[in-house]
Parts: sequence; structure tokens; C-alpha cells
Amino acid sequence: MIRGRTPEPSPGEPGFAIYIHWPFCRSKCPYCDFNSHVRDTVDGERWVRAIESELDHYAGRTPGRTVTSIFFGGGTPSLMPPDAAGRAIARVAANWTLATDAEITLEANPGASEADLFRAFRDAGVNRLSIGVQALDDDALAFLGRTHSADEALAAVGRAAALFPRHSFDLIYNRPGQTVAAWEAELTRALDHAGDHLSVYQLTIEPGTAFYDAHRRGAWTLPDEATQAELYETTQAILAEAGMPAYEVSNHAAPGGESRHNLTYWRYGDYVGVGPGAHGRLTVDGAKLATRQRRSPEAWLEDVERTGVGTDTQDPVPPADRGAEMLMVGLRLAEGVDRERFAAEAGVDLTDVVAADRLSAILDEGYARLDGRALRLTPEGRQRMDAILTFLLS
Repeated sequence: MIRGRTPEPSPGEPGFAIYIHWPFCRSKCPYCDFNSHVRDTVDGERWVRAIESELDHYAGRTPGRTVTSIFFGGGTPSLMPPDAAGRAIARVAANWTLATDAEITLEANPGASEADLFRAFRDAGVNRLSIGVQALDDDALAFLGRTHSADEALAAVGRAAALFPRHSFDLIYNRPGQTVAAWEAELTRALDHAGDHLSVYQLTIEPGTAFYDAHRRGAWTLPDEATQAELYETTQAILAEAGMPAYEVSNHAAPGGESRHNLTYWRYGDYVGVGPGAHGRLTVDGAKLATRQRRSPEAWLEDVERTGVGTDTQDPVPPADRGAEMLMVGLRLAEGVDRERFAAEAGVDLTDVVAADRLSAILDEGYARLDGRALRLTPEGRQRMDAILTFLLS
């Protein structure tokens, strides 16, 4: 059943977002290459004060903006004290104008101890929960290093549905030995519990992860290319039939259920990133800045307590690079890259950035469509997105 949802932004409008990174997890998943860390103890009060300090700093650089979304990511933000989330939300509201319909998302694990805190996070101001279910098969969950069972995951999703106006959960497919029939059954079961949004990711092997080493040793193999393609196509067909088409390569939603926060990224809007390793893109005095915070949690905390901010780098993004970045993120979306906004960022039309013969090639192959409003990849093009981006931008 599709529940109530935050109104969808007007097409092409990116909004202004705040990302808050909580870097701690109970354990490190073997597929994860995010900036996440396991610590025996965490001083929640020190951490929330540091988050407030960075919010103050970036508010001073972006005065007068209206915040359309806040996202607590990680790591595992459901491990943070709920009152810390509430204080961060209050600080955002004190520093900027917080839209009355702002989407405020918190990523959560479905373990019982964290699910017990869902109500407290709702009371703190969170209005959307994103749950790391990852699989509805206990053997697959064990392989993925998850500590919850499928039944626990579905219980957590049910609790979220009862408490929050919107919720989403993640699934990972393309697992070793996974068949199309088994995935179809698992995805169909997931739909019985879905809200207005699902994130469905293909398992990839990232350097620096435990899976990378195991895969290189030959401990297991991923499905072959033909099976991977069939898994992808099955995903698109089932979710489209259920009224949740892909609005982005890995994200599906009922109309109006799209993640407003993630749309800010993919529409190349401005966003503040606070917390260890967080990235941001900010327009300041007409210039686009790429910001990145110190990656190490302890180094970041020390910097913030000493200077008020833990920024590692802040570099201007030249117009040509803005255009390339906008293509890289915008072509992930079914709506594509808006040509008017592209010209405003890059100073030229996107047809002046992409070589004419290369653009013609992907159009002729049916991988993209171009009209007066936008350049869009077709479903066949999004399936080959990485190769197409390399082709267009090299």
C-alpha cells in the first residue's frame, strides 16, 4: 500500500539539502566501502556538539537558503542518540529556513535494539526512514554480513510503516548463485511490505572491502553477464508493473515518492555535508565549491573542537567541470539533464560539451533521447550508463 508522501519537487528543481554523516557501525559489512568505522564507545554529546558547530559554520557561508531535506547517513545513524538527531534538526532550523514540508530521512538498521528507537527518532523530527534490509533470505543475509534475519527485517519495516509517513528499504541482488526465479520471488515478497520507495542495488565488488579480497581469491563468483542482465531487466519489469518505476538507476518510487534529498544530488543542486568524510557542493558568491570533511572520525572531531569546522578541502569547480559533473549525476535520472540548468552551470549548452559524433552515436543506438528540454538515457542506456558516460566524457 502506498502511504502519504511529501509533495514531489517541481521537475528540475534541485532544492537545498543538508547531509549529516554518522560514521559508526556495530560491524563492518564485507561489501561496504563507505566511510564507516567500528568503535567500542562513542561520546554522543561531543559528537552532537561538533555536528552543531559545522552546521553553524556552513550556515554562515550560505545565508538565506531554504532547506528542503536533511539526511542522516552513515555508518549507521540509528545508533546515534535520538536526541542528537533532534538537536541537529533544531540547529538546521535555527540557522536556515526549514521548509514546512522538508523531508528528513534517517538511515537505520533493522535490528531489534535499533527498531525500538524508531518512535524516539520520529519524535525528534525524522519523518522518513530508510532501512538497510539488503535481503529477504537468511542465507543471503549471512553472506552479506548482516546480523538480522529476514523476519526481523520485515518486522522493522512494519514498525517504520506504522510510525513514519514515509519509509524505504534497500535490497541487494546479483549475489553469488542467485537465480532469476529466486530474485523474482524475493522482490515480489518485498513489494508486499514496501511504502512509496525502494532502493535496489546490484552487488558490486569494491577495492578495500573484504569481498574484494575474497572475490580475488576465487572464494565465490558473481552471476555471469547474461544472468546479471536478466536480473536487472526482471527488477525493472516487476517494479514498473507494481507502480514503482525506476526514477534513477537503482531507485524506484511511486509518483511523488522519490527521495527529495537524493534528487538534490542528481539534479546538481547545492548541499552541505557535515561529519567525517562528508562531501558538499555549494554556490558561494557565484562560484561552485566542492567541499570535503576530514575522513578520520577522530581527526575530524579534533579539528572541529579546535577550529569549529573539520573541512579537509574546498576547491572551486570550474564551469567545464560543473558540466561534466552534471552529466555524470543527471544521466542517472529517468528525467535526464535539464538543458537550461546545464547552461546556467557550465555556461554553454550540453551539445557544446559532448562531441557531436559521440552524441549522435548514442542517439542512433537508442541509448539516449535529446529534445529542447533535456538529454535522457533510455532504459537500455541506463543499463549501460558507466560505459556511456566514459564514451561521452573521455
